[in-house]
Amino acid sequence: MNKTLTAASLAFAFGAAMTVAAAPVAAADMADKEKCFGVALKGKNDCKAGAGTTCAGTSKIDHQGNAWSLVPKGTCEKTMSKTSPTGHGQLAEFKEKKA
Repeated sequence: MNKTLTAASLAFAFGAAMTVAAAPVAAADMADKEKCFGVALKGKNDCKAGAGTTCAGTSKIDHQGNAWSLVPKGTCEKTMSKTSPTGHGQLAEFKEKKA
């Protein structure tokens, strides 16, 4: 049986190879980051912004307690947050205090 490769199958194989090759880079990049709740500005969160929202860019207010952004590891709890009980970003979501 003689099999020939089409342009589509070559493109698929190339795309799959590139995805596998990029996975270690993405994992290494994430190793230096942490999720920081309460530091994103309105519409600028990386993901999670409460019930009824989809993901990135869906935070409704600045410093929303259940919206996070990726920040360099070790900087979250040093970053200002106007709504956090401590005044700084948190590693877990929180209920906002009045700013």
